[in-house]
Amino acid sequence: MLIRVMLLLITALLWPGLSRGEELPPLPSDAKLALEEDWSSGKIDEKKWYVYRKKWGNGNHGVVPENVTIGKDVVDGKEKNVLICTAHGDQYDGDVIGWWANKTRVGGVIVSQKHFASGRFEMVVKVGDQEKHPGGPIDPKRPRGCIPALWTYSYRWVEGDKARQGEFQAETPMYNPHIPAYGLAANEYWSELDFPEFGKAGNFENAMYNTFLQNRHDNRFFEVPQAVDGEYHTFVTQWRTHLRAMPEIRDDQVMESEGFYWIQDKSVPFAEYLGNPLKKLGENKYALYEGKIAKHYIDGKKVAENDKWVPAIAAQLNMGVWLPDWAGPADWKTASMKIASVKVWQYGDEGDVIGVMKGRNPDSFAKDGTPFK
Repeated sequence: MLIRVMLLLITALLWPGLSRGEELPPLPSDAKLALEEDWSSGKIDEKKWYVYRKKWGNGNHGVVPENVTIGKDVVDGKEKNVLICTAHGDQYDGDVIGWWANKTRVGGVIVSQKHFASGRFEMVVKVGDQEKHPGGPIDPKRPRGCIPALWTYSYRWVEGDKARQGEFQAETPMYNPHIPAYGLAANEYWSELDFPEFGKAGNFENAMYNTFLQNRHDNRFFEVPQAVDGEYHTFVTQWRTHLRAMPEIRDDQVMESEGFYWIQDKSVPFAEYLGNPLKKLGENKYALYEGKIAKHYIDGKKVAENDKWVPAIAAQLNMGVWLPDWAGPADWKTASMKIASVKVWQYGDEGDVIGVMKGRNPDSFAKDGTPFK
């Protein structure tokens, strides 16, 4: 009890505006329902979703489609179809294989075909289970060693001319010398909100609500023990963006590409825009597309928020479970998270960056586990 009180006090000191326990506000009148899913068809609708066969971080053997299935479960007292994302732990010895044909530490992730920006994301999810099963975790409510997660994610790799690595390059307007990737003449454009990830180092009571904005990353933990009781809970995140005036920017400092304007002047402090594009409002008049805040709710009560390095670029909804080394040992054969329903409303905030990220992220290995070249 003392540790819990201390964590709450630390959270209050670090994020005084958090106001945990606030009620989830009503939807804005102009919110548009952009995705709805309850798996009632008994199939994964390929117009809405796809599933990865992909290497996923370090210390594990990726995620595979075989670990994403539809089954039955009791939700609010009624049996219904749910999506089951299965994790294979350190003791798994079945037929499903992952990266380089390894059997252990293989998960399953489903991804929306659409990219979403500002809006409300609502998912009814069960993180673990109340009942033990053969080969399952000792504590079925907390399948330690895997990371059940809900998040938005998009990524784009931009390469510039190696000979001019430290300079802006007019023929590649999105190349930015302030954010070199891996020492190359290249950038990683990255948009991600985690709402949340459970299970770092086996801790399920304190979940990670992270933001990723290009090469910036803010990692926050919030206490959410109510979500790890082996029951279904409703997770909601509201993501907002806005335009921020940049009155000092002039026409000769930017270049248009893909419907947006990109800084082309090293004298503009990178911290003022962090690689985000600008909107042209008139002659020598610009505003920055910028993430504003993400607020997170469980069962209608606010539990967390992110107000630092919030992205503005549209991203895909990802849901599933994986087993990185930082999750700790997975001393079991199988565990799972279950998703009963999904709804996404779009708000259309003026700070949304739509169209820069597009298409599906590719798989990275074949069905026999062999990596693609």
